[in-house]
Amino acid sequence: MSAVWQAARAAVWRRRLQTVVIALVVLCSSTTGMLALGLLDAATSPFDEAFGKQNGAHVVAAFDTAKVSRAQLEKTVRRKGVEAAAGPFDQTTVTVPKGSPAVPAGPLVVVGRADPAGAVDRVEVVNGRWPAAPGEIIINQRFNVPPKPGALGSKLKLPGGMSLTVVGFATSMSQSAGAWVRPGQLASPATSQMLYRFTSAATEEQIRASLAAVTAELPKGALGTSRSYLSVRKAFSGQSDDYLPFMMVFGVLGLVVAVLIVGNVISGAVISGFRHIGVLKALGFTPNQVVAVYLTMVCLPALAGCVLGTVLGGLLTKPVLKSAFAGIETGNATIGVGSWVPVVVLIAMPVLAALAALIPAMRARRLSAARAISGGSAPRAGRGLRAQRLLGATRLPRSLSLGLGQPFARPGRSLMTMGAVILGVTTVALSTGLSSTLVVFAKASSGGATEFFVRAGRPGMGPTRKLNDPETEKMLRSLPGTLKVTPGIFVGVHLAGSQQPLDVHFLRGDTPSLASQIVEGRWMEGPGEVIVSPAFLVERGLKIGDQVTLTVKKKQARATIVGKVMDGGARFIWSSWETLAALAPQIPADVYKVQLKPGTDTKAYARAVRSADPGLRAEIDADEGESISTPTVVGFSSVFTVLLTLVAALGVFNTVLLNTTERRRDLGMLKSIGMTPRQVMVMMMASMALLGTAAGVLGIPLGIAGHRVLVDSVASVAFPESAKEIWHAPQLALIALAGVAIAVLGALVPARSAARLTIAKVLHTE
Repeated sequence: MSAVWQAARAAVWRRRLQTVVIALVVLCSSTTGMLALGLLDAATSPFDEAFGKQNGAHVVAAFDTAKVSRAQLEKTVRRKGVEAAAGPFDQTTVTVPKGSPAVPAGPLVVVGRADPAGAVDRVEVVNGRWPAAPGEIIINQRFNVPPKPGALGSKLKLPGGMSLTVVGFATSMSQSAGAWVRPGQLASPATSQMLYRFTSAATEEQIRASLAAVTAELPKGALGTSRSYLSVRKAFSGQSDDYLPFMMVFGVLGLVVAVLIVGNVISGAVISGFRHIGVLKALGFTPNQVVAVYLTMVCLPALAGCVLGTVLGGLLTKPVLKSAFAGIETGNATIGVGSWVPVVVLIAMPVLAALAALIPAMRARRLSAARAISGGSAPRAGRGLRAQRLLGATRLPRSLSLGLGQPFARPGRSLMTMGAVILGVTTVALSTGLSSTLVVFAKASSGGATEFFVRAGRPGMGPTRKLNDPETEKMLRSLPGTLKVTPGIFVGVHLAGSQQPLDVHFLRGDTPSLASQIVEGRWMEGPGEVIVSPAFLVERGLKIGDQVTLTVKKKQARATIVGKVMDGGARFIWSSWETLAALAPQIPADVYKVQLKPGTDTKAYARAVRSADPGLRAEIDADEGESISTPTVVGFSSVFTVLLTLVAALGVFNTVLLNTTERRRDLGMLKSIGMTPRQVMVMMMASMALLGTAAGVLGIPLGIAGHRVLVDSVASVAFPESAKEIWHAPQLALIALAGVAIAVLGALVPARSAARLTIAKVLHTE
């Protein structure tokens, strides 16, 4: 074993350039692998671990107490398919006024529960204690952040004169309530809550079937609302799921490039080291020991690159996870990367590099000592001769024809080199396509027109407006440059079955530019209709045509989802003024979306608004919702595009270096008959330019296909066709040239080295 180690160590030192290439390739692949696996683990494991620890509810169901009794609900616990259940618990929705340090203002679902333990949804108290007497309340801390100072022990004053003391904060991964009180604290609750765990709950279909079986014998209409844990899990991981396809694609590209280049490097090392292999076997090395030498030569730099790549990937994972889980209800789940991720990367990458090197190493194993010593490293006679003759018959300069024929002498090496360049071009196409898509998407989101938000001042937020709602709308329509005016108001609305309120933008007047962003369904045409974002539908498992129940204080309104816009936050929807009238009549609009005519001076328009009423603020419209982070996606794709193209260029570098080493005698002969150093450079670079051109042509379709798959896999955004069909002839031509650029840049340094070889030096080595 010591002889193998010494020979491998000497080979690593002797082939320092190939060692560096392997280390860099594996470093890039390990980094992308850490990011992809880390994000995949963070999107599932923390939730599943915390949910399992609390024995979370597969379904949180609310029943109408006017249609079903407690005894009937208690019988559902014994139905077939129920693994465990808890309840019934009294449930009601209260409206929290502004000013409470413990809970945001708006609707709050309160449940009467004796203790946090139980068969289902074992709520974890994280601060304070569970209510022990009437007049006490514990708040569900949905975000993994400490409560505000003064929140614990504060008074929560509710409409009707009720005052509750906040005695603690708890978390429920099932999101079964916004707060809990002692049983009997809630007067005449309208609903009863049941928490179920089913024996079959892996999919939404299984959950719906199990819930239907449990409630089959209950009176019709008894089940009010229900929510499965899968929608809660989707809300937990929804934003990170948008990043995952990008990470996975670049991770796979990095792995394939690594395999190609490592295989190419070792194949070249075997071919160029025939005499060295023969000497080793002549000294007594067995075939297996020769294989071990070459595998060790790969594993040493691969292990070093893997360690550095794992560390770098771990550092990059933190900001990526911070962006992916920003604003997500995490409960008591700790967002992080499991310990198995770096272990898998540290084991898998060196093994993958060794497997890539195994095939060329087996070639060295089969060689006999005599054949290896006498064979040399030059290509076998006759390889590529037909291509050379055809090229020689053309009017191309001799240096070009010789260079263009070189790839045919080593077809296997040329194909692996071209494969690496193809993936480099594919990465360039992906990055270019993603950037173009996001630019087109941003323009489509703005509607292509200049728009203002004119906001009315509120008490405590600057000057109060002088004009009332109708007067403000009339004034805005009369100003020069006004094209459309859409009055509206943002109202916190509770969605039945959800613990967190929605921010609903109720609209009237002219149809806003938002109507042009409908990608599925239609715009609102009457009362009881809502427009939602893709993220809203995905998080709640809904679709166009489904109905939801909106609640403001004690008033409710059923609404149908009639349209889906391109983008928007999961807790933001749009509805009509007629729908607002059923929930909160006589509320005036305080936000006016104004679309200006082309060419209107925006600064002059803003001054005109302030002059008409100092209590109005005119601001250029900003995005209303949340979407996938454009800087994160573009930045990530750009960084790894640079890394993968550099790695592909290193593969070309290695190939040209091997070709130069093998053809030193040929280069000396060509120089002896008059070939200049410049012609040598042209010859060496022409061979790689041919591969780069072919790679550019082949890499573009792969990049276009990958781009389409990526943009279609982002669940929180519905990209319009205009944002997908972004490919144009000049753009494609530049991407095709990227293959040539990668090949030429990779070949430049070894080609210059070949050009500087002197005839005397070549003959001396012979």
